[in-house]
Amino acid sequence: MTGPSSLPRRSVGEWQLSSARRYQSPFADVRVDVAFTAPSGAVSSLPAFYDGDGVWRFRFNPGEAGRWTWRSTAIPHDPDLVAEGSFEVTERETRGFLKATPGKAFGFHYENGEPVFFLGDTVYDLFGMDYCGGDVEGFLKRRRDSGFNLFRCRLPISRFHPPEGYSDWHTKRLWPWGGSETAPRFDIFNLDYFRSVDKTVALIDDLGMGIEMIMEGWGFEFPFNHRAWFTPEWEELWMRYLIARYDAYSAVYFWTPLNEYEYYPNGDWHYKPTADRWALRIARWIKATAPHGHVLSMHNGPVMPPFAERFKADPEAVDAIMFQEWGARDRENGWLATGIEEQIGKSLAGWQGSAIFAEWGYERNPDFYLKLPSHEFCDRNHTRRSAWRGVMSGLGIIAGFENSWAPWMELGTDQPGVADLEVVQRFFRESVPFAALRPADDVVQGDFERGTRPLALADAARSLIVVYFPAGGSAEIAAHGTRAMEWFDPRTGATTPIDGAAGGMVSAPAGRDADGHPLDAVLVMRA
Repeated sequence: MTGPSSLPRRSVGEWQLSSARRYQSPFADVRVDVAFTAPSGAVSSLPAFYDGDGVWRFRFNPGEAGRWTWRSTAIPHDPDLVAEGSFEVTERETRGFLKATPGKAFGFHYENGEPVFFLGDTVYDLFGMDYCGGDVEGFLKRRRDSGFNLFRCRLPISRFHPPEGYSDWHTKRLWPWGGSETAPRFDIFNLDYFRSVDKTVALIDDLGMGIEMIMEGWGFEFPFNHRAWFTPEWEELWMRYLIARYDAYSAVYFWTPLNEYEYYPNGDWHYKPTADRWALRIARWIKATAPHGHVLSMHNGPVMPPFAERFKADPEAVDAIMFQEWGARDRENGWLATGIEEQIGKSLAGWQGSAIFAEWGYERNPDFYLKLPSHEFCDRNHTRRSAWRGVMSGLGIIAGFENSWAPWMELGTDQPGVADLEVVQRFFRESVPFAALRPADDVVQGDFERGTRPLALADAARSLIVVYFPAGGSAEIAAHGTRAMEWFDPRTGATTPIDGAAGGMVSAPAGRDADGHPLDAVLVMRA
C-alpha cells in the first residue's frame, strides 16, 4: 500500500493497493470501496479503480483540515486489497469545488462563496485530441487567456457524426473499452487511453478551469444506441469507473450522464418520458456513488416540455440544465439568432435548479468542407448575438467552434467569434457586477419585430440597468431619475458616454456591418 501521509485541503490524494492474485476480469469481477472518515466524523465512500498489473488506485479530495482515516474493503475478499490508513490535511486558501446555487448570481458559486460567470467552449473530443498528439495544452492556455473557464468534453469518443461529420484527425484508436465496436468487451477498459485522460484532466485542474464530464456520448453512437448490448449492468460498471478515476478532481465541475439525454434508450432523437425516468434514476445513482458532490447536470436535445415538468417526480435529482437552443440559423435570420431568449423562458419556466446556456451552434469555418449543413449560417454574428441573448437571460454561456468541437482539430488558430466572447466576459466580470443582475423585461417598453426587442438586466434597486439592442434601433426605457449613461460596443469593448439622461426614448448608435446587418449595442445606465 502506498499513499500520501499529508496533503493540502481540496487537493487530490492518490493511494495504491496491489494484489498478488490474478483475476480473469479485474475491472468487472473485483469491487473495491474505500470509506474516508473526516475529523468531524463525516464518512465519505468512493470506489477504487483497477489500473493494470494487479494495482487498484483510489483518489480523494478532502474538504476539511485535520486528521483523516480510511479503510478499504473488497468483494470478493482479498486480504491484499483490505487495508486502512490515516493522513493529515493542512489548511490552505482555495475557492474549492463548484456548487449549484439556484437563484443566486447566475446560479453557481465556488465553495468559498465566489460567484461564477461561465464562458465555456464545446470541445467534445478534447481528451482524444490530446491522446492523438494535438496541442491541447497550448489551446487550453490560449482559451484561459481569453477568459474561458469551462469545457464540454465527452469521455467516450466516436469518429462519426451524421451526416458527414467524420473525425479524420484520429491517429490512434479511441475505443475506451476492450474488444471492438463489432465485438465489444465492456468488462475491460483501455488503460492507455485513460492514462492520457488523467494527464489532460490534471492539466485543466492546474490551469484553474473546469470540465463538464459527459459520461456517454450522443445516443446515436454505439454502444449507447444499443441498450440490448450495453445493458444497465455495463452502464453501471462504466460510470463507476469514470467516477473512481475523476471525481476527486476540482476541475470536474459537472457530471453529465448523456449528451442530449433524450436519445435514451434507442438512439431516436425526440422527447420521451422514459428518458426522463432514466435521467432521474441515473442522477440519483451518480450522487450516491460520487462522494465529492459535483454538480449533476442534464443536457437536452428537444427543448420542450419544460424541465420543471419533465423532472417533477424528483425535482432535486438534477442540479443544472445544460440548455441547448440554436435560435434562427437560416440564410436570412441566422445572423440575428432569433428566438433564443423566448425559448429559454419557456423551457426553464418553473425550473428551481440552475442552468447554463450551453449550446447554440458551432461557428462555421468557411475554409472547411461543410460536413454539417446545420452549421452553414452560424457565423460570427450568430455566435455573438446568441451569447448576449443567453447572458441577458441571466445564464452563463458555452460556445462552440468548428475548428475544435469534434470533427476537426485546428487547435492553433481561433475563429473570429472568440474575440467577441472575450468582450462579453470582460464586460460582465469587470465592467458590471454580474452577480447582482437579473432579467428585467419591464425595463423595455413597446412592440418590436421578432428578434429585435432589446433585452434588459438590472440589479434589485434598479440603480444599474443594462440593455442589449440585438439589432440597433430605438426603445422606450422605463428608468427613473438622472443617470450616467454610456454605449458599450459588443464587438470592440469601447464605450461612448451619453450626456445626462433619465430614460425615455433611447436610440442605439446607427450603422451596419460589412454584411449589411444593423449593429448591435449595449446601453449601460447607472443611477
